Amino acid sequence: MDNKKTKHIAIFASGSGTNAEQIISHFKGSSTGKIMILCSNKPDAYALVRAEKHDIPTCIFSRDEFYKSDKIIKLLKSEEIDLIVLAGFLWLVPVELIRAFPNKIINIHPALLPNYGGKGMYGMHVHQAVIESGDAESGISIHYVNEKYDEGKIIFQARCKIDRDDTPETLAKKIHQLEHEYFPKVIEELIINE
Repeated sequence: MDNKKTKHIAIFASGSGTNAEQIISHFKGSSTGKIMILCSNKPDAYALVRAEKHDIPTCIFSRDEFYKSDKIIKLLKSEEIDLIVLAGFLWLVPVELIRAFPNKIINIHPALLPNYGGKGMYGMHVHQAVIESGDAESGISIHYVNEKYDEGKIIFQARCKIDRDDTPETLAKKIHQLEHEYFPKVIEELIINE
């Protein structure tokens, strides 16, 4: 693949979209990557509002469209997407989509995988479990997506110390800082080194 070509990125988000917005801002005016579209399974996800603020096209899909049709694959192919970034997207990615974009889908998880991963382990559920375990540190994991929640090959991890008086809420703030600092950079490195 010609490395001079600006890589086309699609973001999938289910929630407020702070990571999505960091990524959009990072690639604004960049020659390495361009955010082509933000897709969401939730019509009321604030991530959609953030994308529209930056003039990024959006797409909302239903469970049936995601799992029982090729609508999303066709849309991504039509945008010539090189990388799909899950930024707070909570549904399991269907096998057909993984096969259509092999090693082209990445996710960020708010803990140090393989610990605290799997179905139901997202957001505050993760931070609560980490605090209850008494671990000395937590962090983020950026990984490739496969057919199972949080089990794809790890690309990058960053760590933070857990203080004795940390709560799930204060830990969440530390994790968000790591996500915002590293996620856009790791995406950029991936597409440059592809």
